[in-house]
Amino acid sequence: MTATASTPTLARWFEYMDSDDPDRVLTMISPDFVMSVQFSRGAGQSTEFVGDRDGLISYLQQREKSTLVHHIDAGAVVGACELVLGRTTRAEAFEASFNASAQFDTDGKVRRLLIARTPEVAFDGLTARHDGIDNPH
Repeated sequence: MTATASTPTLARWFEYMDSDDPDRVLTMISPDFVMSVQFSRGAGQSTEFVGDRDGLISYLQQREKSTLVHHIDAGAVVGACELVLGRTTRAEAFEASFNASAQFDTDGKVRRLLIARTPEVAFDGLTARHDGIDNPH
């Protein structure tokens, strides 16, 4: 996981997702959590994972552990939301680009999460650059 100071919650989320224990993200969600993960394998083949806590558990159960590394290349904070653009690598080779947006409750827990990823689009020339105001939570 490539870290970012301006989007600390999403940086921690992807650090957990890249680890041997991705279930730790369950400690980061609010009681009213809702998510959608649009997961493209390329060539028009995609799956959407949606739901609340149980939907996140189902998503976690089906994914590979400790094989992908998330790199956040650009990030911003807008109010109670963090937004990032990044890429995943497998064995240091490009796998996919992703966008992630998270909204937080007043306790700093993730209450809304939207992630989209595809291997079809690469954002060349990005280096870790982070814009935005200090995270309020």
